[in-house]
This record gives sequence, structure tokens and C-alpha cells, in this order.
Amino acid sequence: MLELNKLTARYPEQELCFSLQAPAGAITALIGPSGAGKSTLLSMLAGFSKITSGDLRFDGRDLLPLAPAQRPITTLFQDNNLFWHMTVYQNIAIGLSPSLRLSPQQDAEVMTAARQLGIESLLARKPATLSGGQQQRVGLARCLARRQPVLLLDEPFSALDPALRFELLELLRQQTDRLGLTVLLVTHHPDEAARIADGLAFVYNGTIWESGNGELLSAPRTPELSAYLGG
Repeated sequence: MLELNKLTARYPEQELCFSLQAPAGAITALIGPSGAGKSTLLSMLAGFSKITSGDLRFDGRDLLPLAPAQRPITTLFQDNNLFWHMTVYQNIAIGLSPSLRLSPQQDAEVMTAARQLGIESLLARKPATLSGGQQQRVGLARCLARRQPVLLLDEPFSALDPALRFELLELLRQQTDRLGLTVLLVTHHPDEAARIADGLAFVYNGTIWESGNGELLSAPRTPELSAYLGG
């Protein structure tokens, strides 16, 4: 389980403070208006934003003293950060070894991730020759190949059409169940998130105002969430 207890970051214009429990084997969707702090929360978890106070633990282990590369976390953004001069194979492999010198076991992990994401036939191609959905599959495959138990997703599928977006969310659901991942998914599509996520957390003004299951969308407890949902 990923546990946040009053995890705080202070900026001149805003203080953000988050408390949340994200279970293993579950997808927790973070919803809320733009500028509420969703992406900053993921940055704090990954170690890219300075934490001023609070507690962050995974399976009881304190993560705050750890550098980003040492945390059991991998992140996928809307901009999938693919390297356009590299092949699909290399783009997945670089998540395991920046030098691209892979051990036989690491090579097997790349091939396994590619097979799970249905992109085995694309391994020799460059990202520019792929569709948007295929590119995001490559980005997700790189995350899965790293074998980290916590996966942070910052609107990775938002630029895709609804059918393709839901297809990739279903694929994410399958991999979460299969690998027992702890997933935090930032999304601007709460209805779609509710179909795929185990829990929802409403982020507003730098904190989590409400959390629960999909019933939050039909029975919001605060006027802020109701307004966000258009109620």
C-alpha cells in the first residue's frame, strides 16, 4: 500500500497537502479541475518536487529519503517521452538500462512487456511511424518492463479518441490485476475513470477533498465536487 500522510509542498502561490491510501492491486483515479495539484502530487511522489513535511511510505518503507531513481515508482505522462531516433525496442529497453546494454533477463523483460501490450510486431520501428495509441502502448510497456510496484499516470491517454482511450484503460486494468500494481491515474474523464478505477480522489485547491468509490460521481458530498461534475 502507498500511504501519504499530510504530505506537504509549499510554493509562493500555494501550499499543497495530501493524505491518501492507495492499495496494491488497485487503480486510484485522481480527478479535479486544472491547477488543483494533481500533477504536482505525482511529482511529489516521484521525488521531483521538494517535500517540506509529512510522510510517504510504501509497504511501510519510508520513501522520502530516497532519490527519484531509488523509489519503487515509475511514471508515464501525456507526453510519453519516447526517443524519436530510437526503435520501439530501444525505447522500452532504456527504462532498464540507459546504456542499452541489456542482460538476457532484461531482454526477456522487454519482450514480455511488448507481448503483453501487443506491440511485438513494432519493435523494429521508430515512434514517428506509429499511431498515438501505439506510442502510448510503447510508453506503458517501458513502465511495465521496469517492474516497479507503483505506477503513476499523468493523463497518458487524454489525447486519444474515446474508444482507443477506453481500450488502453482496459489494458491498464488487466496489467494492474496481473502484476498487483499500485496505480495512481490523473484524468479529466471521471466517468471513464469510474468504469476502470477501484477508487476516486477529488483534488481541489491543493488537497484531497473527497475520496471513495464511483458513487462519488452520483452523490458528491461537497459543492466543489458537484460544481466540477457540472451539477
